[in-house]
Amino acid sequence: MRMLFTMMATALPAATAFAAGPIPADLREKALATFKALPSTTPAVANNPITPEKIALGKALFFDPRISASGVLSCSSCHNLATGGDDNLETSIGHGWQKGPRNAPTVLNAVFNIAQFWDGRAEDLKAQAKGPVQSGLEMANTPGQVIATLKSMPIYAEWFNAAFRGEADRVTFDNLAKAIEAFEATLVTPAPFDAFLNGDDGAITSEQKQGLALFMEKGCSSCHSGINVGGEGYYSFGLIEKPSTDVLPENDKGRFSVTNSADDSYVFRAAPLRNVALTAPYFHSGKVWDLKQAVAIMGTTQLGEELKAQEVDLLVAFLNSLTGEVAEVVLPILPAETATTPRSALQILGK
Repeated sequence: MRMLFTMMATALPAATAFAAGPIPADLREKALATFKALPSTTPAVANNPITPEKIALGKALFFDPRISASGVLSCSSCHNLATGGDDNLETSIGHGWQKGPRNAPTVLNAVFNIAQFWDGRAEDLKAQAKGPVQSGLEMANTPGQVIATLKSMPIYAEWFNAAFRGEADRVTFDNLAKAIEAFEATLVTPAPFDAFLNGDDGAITSEQKQGLALFMEKGCSSCHSGINVGGEGYYSFGLIEKPSTDVLPENDKGRFSVTNSADDSYVFRAAPLRNVALTAPYFHSGKVWDLKQAVAIMGTTQLGEELKAQEVDLLVAFLNSLTGEVAEVVLPILPAETATTPRSALQILGK
């Protein structure tokens, strides 16, 4: 098995020159056997019917910093929708200016991943939403404190009541996670690549088509496939040749921390590549900022070959076709605090 690209991209310089290459006549047919276009509607998620009321509540919670102990950090702090759905830092900054251990993945199209986080420890977006809130390195809060905060604001109670009608206790930590998941499920970004898969030959350039053909030919698509062009499986990083310790820190063994299986040492979920041009730096360590460098690293570590400069350029061209359109998100007006709203805390709250 070969994992390619935790990848990365910067826009191609306009002056980049490509040598003409053959484009397979059945390129779309081959691509459709490996990839899938994004749906035109919000995808369904397991055990969480999505409604307009739930989406609206989830959007408010996504942008509300008061679910963090400090009152400073929100979901959008690390998953900024204006910068590709991540924070464009090597690793995120959390509670008390603590530095997290891994690069923040994009939230865009994350609903299509097999699991969340680099090691897949969260089975879905509901589980993922709960993690950072309770992490001492991130929001450093507790479920009880979060719910006390939300219940102190009557408008939030109204929004929870509208989103979870029929439930006896509506303002709960589980429902907070469900609402955030519902909002995040709407963050789907159709790209030129989808238009090509749907039959529009002119949606991507000839260089991007050559890059797509090369992406499949080299074996990149053996790990980066499906609707999210990745995010569907777990693979060893350093399959053929182990990368340098700054790119692959020895103290981060990836999925091993979840399974405690030696076979999962330095195994990570294959990065989804949609919008990868917007999400530098790359890899779980966040140590690589340049696309060409990252592609070269993956060529040697995963494919066992030194990619030619033109091959790198063509792969970059294809990756840029994965940059999609982010729907306009109007910032919510959040409920005002009341006299009973818990005050922010600089210390890490107890469990």
